[in-house]
Amino acid sequence: MKFTHTLIATATCCAFLSGPVAAALTAAEADRLGRDLTASGAEKAGNKDGSIPAWNGGLTKPPAGWQAEAGYADPFADEKPAVTINAANADQYKDRLPAGLSALLKKYPTFSMPVYPTHRTAALPQAVLDQAKAESTKISMNKSHIEGREGSHIPFPIPKNGEEAMYNHLLRYTGGGFEREYAWFPVRASGDTYKAGVIERVISPKNFEPVQREDLAFAFYAWFTTPATLDGQVYLVHEPVDQVKEARSAWIYNSGLRRVRRAPDFAYDNIADGTEGMRTTDQYYGFNGATDRYDWKLVGKKELYVPYNTYRIGDKKLKYADILDRNTVKSDLMRYELHRVWVVEATLKEGQKHVYGRRTFYLDEDSWMVLVEDAYDTRGQLWRVGVHGFRQNYDAVVPWQSVNVWHDLSNGNYMAGNLDNEVKLPIRYGIKARWSDFQPDALRRAGTR
Repeated sequence: MKFTHTLIATATCCAFLSGPVAAALTAAEADRLGRDLTASGAEKAGNKDGSIPAWNGGLTKPPAGWQAEAGYADPFADEKPAVTINAANADQYKDRLPAGLSALLKKYPTFSMPVYPTHRTAALPQAVLDQAKAESTKISMNKSHIEGREGSHIPFPIPKNGEEAMYNHLLRYTGGGFEREYAWFPVRASGDTYKAGVIERVISPKNFEPVQREDLAFAFYAWFTTPATLDGQVYLVHEPVDQVKEARSAWIYNSGLRRVRRAPDFAYDNIADGTEGMRTTDQYYGFNGATDRYDWKLVGKKELYVPYNTYRIGDKKLKYADILDRNTVKSDLMRYELHRVWVVEATLKEGQKHVYGRRTFYLDEDSWMVLVEDAYDTRGQLWRVGVHGFRQNYDAVVPWQSVNVWHDLSNGNYMAGNLDNEVKLPIRYGIKARWSDFQPDALRRAGTR
């Protein structure tokens, strides 16, 4: 499998360190941002054979006549797959497939990968990019602690180790503040399923009244609407930037007991409510939370087929039943493209506990979002595979995940999430909130049962 080393030449000596100590970028390194690299650190140029095009600014405007209530229109709806990878021809493409996708092709006859032409649609607001470059010579990583950050959403545009790359995903721009309603579905191998409905608000420090400290990454507030056993249950999370220095604070309102309690186990491999054990807490959004239980290695960059521009599966004309299949979502609703991705390996530290002994993350070079995760058990066997479809939400200039699918290879179960096909209200970006509404006392006032 081919590696590209353009961006890691300066990082070679540091890429394999455990508990890395890495200096901020030099002025010469930072000067590459906006020149041969994009302002977020991706290679501007396409690849040698042109199958990955040059980045031309991304997708920053909605189609003419577009209305948010109609959902995100697919700008590439007329395109046809160049090839569909399935169990019969997978060996021809194995050098461009993450291990997890290869395993899904081998295990499930219903799983296939329609591969389309590549479009580098990822984009961010100019102010976000300007701040990233301005802070790039100030921010450093000192034994898992971030130093010198003043709010950058891309603290390490030229990462020198795996932990830095993951922080680009953890601190990525999500519109300042957003509110949305969506659903996920745990699906048994038999096809049995149920809907978990959630409404959530995620607010960044500057969108609070009063403005909060920059060492807060965001505050998260979510409540279940279905199923009946979880209806009215509310979660509140204060997410610090440096979770090695300061642990996540979390509270839960239990609608049955009508009381608020601390939730210190709302992290790492804790099983999230309503998932039937198919997703750990730190797999939400591809990966979230503290990095301290793993050693992180920056393997390098590869050209791989990954889920990208997955607008079709979010079509508001689809019902949830149109999406769910046995063992996975309907393959013809997905879209895969060839992209350069950073490969990061996480190995469980000696003396630490987690259900996953090793994990491989594949991060989009343009958006820093996790697109695929291969999760291995503590015996070294590939156990679960996360497939996270990228979509550029062009109206707000926000990279997004249109669907999250976690597959359990051991039993044929899976969970499909981040779906809003049957939700009438669109995602609302740029929302603001009062800090007082994101306190434990507010959970008591919000309790509906």
